[in-house]
Amino acid sequence: MTTPLLSVARLGLLHSIRSFLPIIPLPALAIPTAIHLNIPNLLPDIWESILRAVPKKKQSHSRKRMRQLAGKALPDITALNKCPACGKIKRQNMLCEPSHPSDIFAIAVNPAYAISAGGDSSIQVWSLHEPDHPLVHKFENTHPLGVHHLATNREGGFAASAGFDGTVNIWNLESLSLVKQIAKGRSSGEVWAIALSPTGNFMAATTYNGRVCVYDIFGTGEKVREYETKGSFGMSVDISADGRLVASGHENGGVYIFNNDTGKIHHSLPGLIKTVRSVAFSPGGRLLAAAGDSNIIALYDVISGEQVGNLSGHSSWIFSISWSKTGEYILSGAFDGKVKVWSTDTKTCVATHTENDKALYGVKWIPKSSGIGEGFLTAGANGRICFYREATGS
Repeated sequence: MTTPLLSVARLGLLHSIRSFLPIIPLPALAIPTAIHLNIPNLLPDIWESILRAVPKKKQSHSRKRMRQLAGKALPDITALNKCPACGKIKRQNMLCEPSHPSDIFAIAVNPAYAISAGGDSSIQVWSLHEPDHPLVHKFENTHPLGVHHLATNREGGFAASAGFDGTVNIWNLESLSLVKQIAKGRSSGEVWAIALSPTGNFMAATTYNGRVCVYDIFGTGEKVREYETKGSFGMSVDISADGRLVASGHENGGVYIFNNDTGKIHHSLPGLIKTVRSVAFSPGGRLLAAAGDSNIIALYDVISGEQVGNLSGHSSWIFSISWSKTGEYILSGAFDGKVKVWSTDTKTCVATHTENDKALYGVKWIPKSSGIGEGFLTAGANGRICFYREATGS
């Protein structure tokens, strides 16, 4: 309990402290009468500015992409017509799908026809004189196990087909009839890749053990030449325009040129270490092109045997190559479904076209004498044949 004496002492102490502190006068704050702080009226304006400052919802990638592509959609496909066989609507540069019920492993051309064959036992002949390329003839049950290679002679009167059963059939394309069979009863590896001489009298063929054989077709039908290599599977073969030289490509990357006049090897060509799936002489016989699992097309000088160029641009195995009639362009088809047109002058790709992502096993230039102008055709694992009438792939 506080005593009266202590309370009086406290009051005296406070009074003495206040007497020693200086007195600081406070300025008078005068508010002009013209200024009125109307706080409730300011709040809506402040709130609206705050709302405007809030970031908007981020635009999604798909929405942004839609705005970017507005008005840039793919054009409608108008190059359509009816298939003359079944009446269905199809693209003009394609035969009605499928052309074969299985993979098309081989195609060949002459001035009048395009010929196709594959895993089924038939060989089909298509017209090159008409824009719709109707089916002209179908050889049924030609090879029971299917066909893996086709070849025509430069003059275009004959064709040869090699089947998985080991036989080779020779066809007359004027009468559309079978002429004869050769290599009958042999195993499939005894005859693999084939090529016909310009006149069609001789046929070159590779074997599973690396040999390259030349057959007399219209004589005895037997071998007249046999060339030895290092024993690697012969994947491809071609005969020069004058019939004097034979070139072969092998599984170990080897490329060879043989002279039919002397019966001896002309060149063993360097440069490729992976499987060579296609070889082709230029129309003038000055160059040889070779391609395969290295994803490039190697160009060789036939006289000197030197490698004079590479055509690079494919990203997968190259299954087939073909020279244009003038030698200005090379056509190539690859495992990824891409077909490329190459300029031999600039050694660059001038056109690339893709109809699908399945392998292309065969590509061929269409001769100008066919009546539809120069172009090319492709075929492969999708069972269809596609025609292109422009050298640039359109």
